[in-house]
Amino acid sequence: MDALSANEAKTHFGDMLLKAQRAPVQINKNGKPVAVVLSVEEYESIEALKLRLLQSRVMQAMADIEAGSMVDGESFFDELEAGHHD
Repeated sequence: MDALSANEAKTHFGDMLLKAQRAPVQINKNGKPVAVVLSVEEYESIEALKLRLLQSRVMQAMADIEAGSMVDGESFFDELEAGHHD
Protein backbone atom coordinates (compact mmCIF):
# COMPACT_ATOMS: atom_id res chain seq x y z
CA MET A 1 0.00 0.00 0.00
CA ASP A 2 1.33 3.43 -0.90
CA ALA A 3 1.82 5.75 2.04
CA LEU A 4 1.90 9.55 2.09
CA SER A 5 2.40 12.07 4.83
CA ALA A 6 -0.60 14.27 5.56
CA ASN A 7 1.28 17.17 4.00
CA GLU A 8 2.04 15.16 0.83
CA ALA A 9 -1.61 14.11 0.63
CA LYS A 10 -2.67 17.75 0.88
CA THR A 11 -0.11 18.95 -1.65
CA HIS A 12 -0.76 16.12 -4.13
CA PHE A 13 -4.46 15.61 -3.52
CA GLY A 14 -5.37 14.91 -7.17
CA ASP A 15 -2.55 12.39 -7.55
CA MET A 16 -3.58 10.70 -4.31
CA LEU A 17 -7.15 10.35 -5.59
CA LEU A 18 -5.87 8.73 -8.78
CA LYS A 19 -3.69 6.31 -6.79
CA ALA A 20 -6.65 5.46 -4.54
CA GLN A 21 -8.57 4.27 -7.60
CA ARG A 22 -5.96 1.53 -8.06
CA ALA A 23 -5.19 0.66 -4.42
CA PRO A 24 -5.76 2.09 -0.93
CA VAL A 25 -3.41 4.89 0.12
CA GLN A 26 -2.30 5.21 3.73
CA ILE A 27 -2.00 8.71 5.20
CA ASN A 28 0.53 9.23 7.98
CA LYS A 29 0.72 12.11 10.43
CA ASN A 30 3.87 12.52 12.50
CA GLY A 31 5.03 9.18 11.09
CA LYS A 32 1.95 7.28 12.32
CA PRO A 33 -0.88 5.90 10.16
CA VAL A 34 -4.07 7.92 10.70
CA ALA A 35 -6.25 7.23 7.66
CA VAL A 36 -6.65 5.24 4.48
CA VAL A 37 -8.09 6.68 1.28
CA LEU A 38 -9.77 4.12 -0.95
CA SER A 39 -12.00 4.02 -3.98
CA VAL A 40 -15.77 4.05 -3.64
CA GLU A 41 -15.82 0.55 -5.16
CA GLU A 42 -13.41 -0.77 -2.52
CA TYR A 43 -15.41 0.91 0.27
CA GLU A 44 -18.69 -0.55 -1.03
CA SER A 45 -17.08 -3.99 -1.24
CA ILE A 46 -15.93 -3.77 2.38
CA GLU A 47 -19.38 -2.63 3.51
CA ALA A 48 -21.02 -5.51 1.60
CA LEU A 49 -18.67 -8.00 3.31
CA LYS A 50 -19.52 -6.52 6.72
CA LEU A 51 -23.23 -6.83 5.96
CA ARG A 52 -22.86 -10.46 4.85
CA LEU A 53 -20.90 -11.26 8.02
CA LEU A 54 -23.57 -9.63 10.18
CA GLN A 55 -26.33 -11.51 8.32
CA SER A 56 -24.42 -14.76 8.82
CA ARG A 57 -24.09 -14.12 12.54
CA VAL A 58 -27.80 -13.33 12.82
CA MET A 59 -28.69 -16.55 11.00
CA GLN A 60 -26.36 -18.52 13.30
CA ALA A 61 -27.88 -16.87 16.37
CA MET A 62 -31.38 -17.72 15.13
CA ALA A 63 -30.32 -21.33 14.53
CA ASP A 64 -28.80 -21.48 18.03
CA ILE A 65 -32.01 -20.12 19.55
CA GLU A 66 -34.08 -22.60 17.54
CA ALA A 67 -31.81 -25.45 18.72
CA GLY A 68 -31.97 -24.24 22.30
CA SER A 69 -28.23 -23.66 22.51
CA MET A 70 -28.10 -20.48 24.47
CA VAL A 71 -26.05 -19.36 27.43
CA ASP A 72 -27.02 -17.18 30.34
CA GLY A 73 -26.01 -13.58 29.59
CA GLU A 74 -24.40 -13.00 32.98
CA SER A 75 -22.31 -16.17 32.67
CA PHE A 76 -21.26 -15.16 29.16
CA PHE A 77 -20.02 -11.74 30.30
CA ASP A 78 -18.35 -13.19 33.40
CA GLU A 79 -16.37 -15.59 31.19
CA LEU A 80 -15.61 -12.81 28.73
CA GLU A 81 -14.22 -10.58 31.49
CA ALA A 82 -12.20 -13.51 32.87
CA GLY A 83 -10.67 -14.08 29.44
CA HIS A 84 -12.15 -17.54 28.89
CA HIS A 85 -13.57 -18.59 25.58
CA ASP A 86 -14.69 -21.79 23.86
